[in-house]
Amino acid sequence: MSRTRTGPTTARGKRRAERRVHADYTGGVYGSMLAASVVIGAGSLGSFPRIELVLLLLLTGVAFWIAHVHAQLFGARLARQAPDRRVVLKVCREEWPIVKAAIPPAAAVAVSPLLGLDVPGALWLALSVAVAGQVGWSVAAARRAGASRRLMAVTASVNLLLGLLIISFKLVLTH
Repeated sequence: MSRTRTGPTTARGKRRAERRVHADYTGGVYGSMLAASVVIGAGSLGSFPRIELVLLLLLTGVAFWIAHVHAQLFGARLARQAPDRRVVLKVCREEWPIVKAAIPPAAAVAVSPLLGLDVPGALWLALSVAVAGQVGWSVAAARRAGASRRLMAVTASVNLLLGLLIISFKLVLTH
């Protein structure tokens, strides 16, 4: 007789499964919007514009991740209890999507020369990738929350409109 396993059997596997179930993609949506904002606000870049933009995207994501971790740990949590190592790591992990959302636009800038894009083309590619990420993170969050297809379509549409608003800022802002 054959036995089948339907779920994780190790404690570590169970913790991972629990984290996936309770995953919050808010940071991903926020991080994607942040990355798009960084691209439109980049202005004039120096001698190495692609490298500077990649670093700007990644370091801004890290800076905002640190700010969110700090706010979570020393805002509401500190009032209830002093954070221990487990709580600190949990908060760091929960806020990590802010950084993860900056990686695809940064990667788009990094590979843009391989696509034959000049610097303005790289900026538009990064902006497009950031907006696509924003929509993708929001749909993932809605799906994870058990939303209906209709609600997933609504959240995708709202985030696409927000992304298009950010793109309109890019069209208006000239550096």
